[in-house]
Amino acid sequence: MAGYLDRIGAGKVLLDKGPLSYDWIPPALVGRDDELSDMASIFAQIENHDTSCRAVVMGPVGSGKTVLTQRFADDIQRHLDGRRRIVITHVNCRNHPTGSQVLQQIALSLDSRHPERGFSSGEIIQSIRRNLHTHESHLLLILDEVDVLINRDSSDLIYKLLRIDEAQEQQGSISLILVSQNSTLLKLFEPAIISRLGQSNVIEMQPYDADTLTGIAAQRSEVACRTGSVSEETLAKIGRFAAESGDARMAIELLDASIRRAEKAGRGEVMPEDVRPSTLRKSSLEPSSVDNLSLHQKLVLLGICRRLKKSEEVSSGDAQKLYLLVCEENEVKARSYTTFWKHLKSLETEGLIETRAAKTNVGRGRTQHITMNNTTPATIESRIERELLRG
Repeated sequence: MAGYLDRIGAGKVLLDKGPLSYDWIPPALVGRDDELSDMASIFAQIENHDTSCRAVVMGPVGSGKTVLTQRFADDIQRHLDGRRRIVITHVNCRNHPTGSQVLQQIALSLDSRHPERGFSSGEIIQSIRRNLHTHESHLLLILDEVDVLINRDSSDLIYKLLRIDEAQEQQGSISLILVSQNSTLLKLFEPAIISRLGQSNVIEMQPYDADTLTGIAAQRSEVACRTGSVSEETLAKIGRFAAESGDARMAIELLDASIRRAEKAGRGEVMPEDVRPSTLRKSSLEPSSVDNLSLHQKLVLLGICRRLKKSEEVSSGDAQKLYLLVCEENEVKARSYTTFWKHLKSLETEGLIETRAAKTNVGRGRTQHITMNNTTPATIESRIERELLRG
C-alpha cells in the first residue's frame, strides 16, 4: 500500500477542523468587548414584552460583524430564558436578495410547514406576526449583507418590518439587526427608515489589530489543535501578517495553512517558518459570494482554490484538470471545455478570480493565468466543501 497515505487521520496537530472555519462561533469574542457592550445598551429594554429594538452593524470584510451579531443573539436568548421567548432568525441577503425571499425564510424559520407559494408579502408578514403572538415569541431578525437586498429590491421590506406592529394592540413583535460591509448603508435608506432605526443605534466595526488577531488565532488553535502544538511565537507571526489587512479570515487561513504544512512534514508542532506571508491575500468579498453559483461553477472554483492555497497562480489548463478531478471526486459528470471556459469567465465577472493572458500560447491559444486577489482560497474552499456535503 502506498506510504503517502500513512499521514491520513494521523492528526499530529489537528484534532478538530471546525474552529478553523470562519463560520465557527466561539464561546467568547476576542477584542470585541466594547461592541458587545454597545449592543447590550441598544437592546437594554428588550426584556419588556411590548418593546422592539433595532441596531445597524457596519464594518469591512473580516471585522467580525456576523460573528458579533450571532454571538450576541445566542447570549441574549439564554439571558432572557424564562422571561421572554426569543426566536433567532439569520438571513443572508446575498443568498436571498429579494423581499419575498427574505420573508419566506423568516416564515419557514418559524413554521417549517409554511407554504412556499400563494401568498403576498403582506399576507406573509401578517402570518409571521400571528405566529409570534400565538407562541408568545419575539423574533430577533438578523439581515446579513442587507445592502444586497436594498440594491436589488429596494428598502421597502425594511420599512414594512419596522412598521409591523403599527395600529396593532399588541406591540414588540420583531427586533432587527442590519449587517453590512457598506459604510454608507444609511444613505441607501429614506429618512423615515433612518428615523425608525435610530442613528444612535449604529455600531461601526474597525479592522482588527495584530494583538487581537494573534488572540483570535490562539483561541481557535486551543480548540482545534493538540495542547502545545502551536507556539506563541507562531501565533504572533500569524497576527503580524494578518494585521496588514485587519481581517480575521487572514489569521484563520494562515493558521490552517500552517497546520497543514506541519502535518505534511510529519511534525507535531507548528513552527514559525510554517507561517508564510506569501499566502496572504487581501479579502474584499464575503465567502457567501459563492453560495448562489451553479454546481459546476463551484466545482471549477473549488479546484482553483485548492491549487491557489499553495501557489500564487494556476494556468487555465491546470484549472480544467483540477475541475475534472473535483467532478470525479464528487461523482458529477464534467462539462465540456467550452462550458468550463464560460464558467471561468463568469467567475471572473463575479470578482472571484482574476485572469491574465499567458506570454506564450499553447494548444488552444487562450491559456490564462488565474489568481485570487479579492478573497482567500482556503475560506472559499471550506465553504464550497460544506455546501457540497449538504447536498
